[in-house]
Amino acid sequence: MYTQQYVTIRPIEKADLPRLWELIYKEEQPEWKKWDAPYYPHTSKTYEEFLPSGERWIGQEHIWAIEVEEKVCGIVSYYWEHEPSLWLEMGIVFHEAHSWGKGLGTIALKLWMNRLFTTMPLVRVGFTTWSGNVRMIRVGEKLGMQMEARIRKVRYYEGKYYDSIRMGMLREEWEQIKNL
Repeated sequence: MYTQQYVTIRPIEKADLPRLWELIYKEEQPEWKKWDAPYYPHTSKTYEEFLPSGERWIGQEHIWAIEVEEKVCGIVSYYWEHEPSLWLEMGIVFHEAHSWGKGLGTIALKLWMNRLFTTMPLVRVGFTTWSGNVRMIRVGEKLGMQMEARIRKVRYYEGKYYDSIRMGMLREEWEQIKNL
């Protein structure tokens, strides 16, 4: 468990599953999906349909719950882009609009990034987003990440092309700013 101010990230517990289902799969077209890779389809699920996959999240290292004032509001995660070279990408989703624009994502992603760097022999941590998600790009900038790639016009959403954006931070850069 990692906490800063009133934001905590921690492993997912069985008691979190109803809340995570409500946040992620209850609605067919949730508001958060307009910002989190909206060019990929999202399908709602019943709680019973969600449960087998949700139970696999319990206690996992690659996906944790985000709590704000002791209420689960989202998730942080990582996946291996190429595990032999220790290249991973991280992600974050706050599922309710009232959580957006308050700096909570910056705090949660900083906690997650610090956890990844302190528990794994990583050279780099990064994330991929799209140019339509200006808030996520701003989070990366506030964390001191560099824009490493802009792949132009490869994301198509609502009749318009957007760029794919990759942002990252090297361990030595993190070492310089981690205590600021």
